[in-house]
Amino acid sequence: MSFLLRALTWWNSQTINTQFWTWRNGTKVGEDAEGNVFYQNKDGSRRWVIYSGESQASRVSPEWHGWLHHTWDQPPTKAPLPHKIWEQPHRENQTGTVGAYYPEGSLYRAEPAARRDYDAWQPE
Repeated sequence: MSFLLRALTWWNSQTINTQFWTWRNGTKVGEDAEGNVFYQNKDGSRRWVIYSGESQASRVSPEWHGWLHHTWDQPPTKAPLPHKIWEQPHRENQTGTVGAYYPEGSLYRAEPAARRDYDAWQPE
């Protein structure tokens, strides 16, 4: 069954074609904390990621995202980005989960802000 899933779906992991392409043309560049593995071809013109688990682009950290999109030449394994003390660790997109952010007035919040009447502007 897993062979059939790999042959027909791309969102569960790499497909058989991607695995063959990576084996034939890819050079492993590094791995991130999520377990995603990053590759490039021999001349560095193509870069790609093999996700560990579900394929979701928000699971790629900003450092690797910049490398994937040719923002900088060196991968984070060779030239790590400096981090500020106030930066939080990277998390994948939380939309649609329990950890999603809801602003103060949102009805989805556990205790939404009290509603106030609307006072329309009146010209003097």
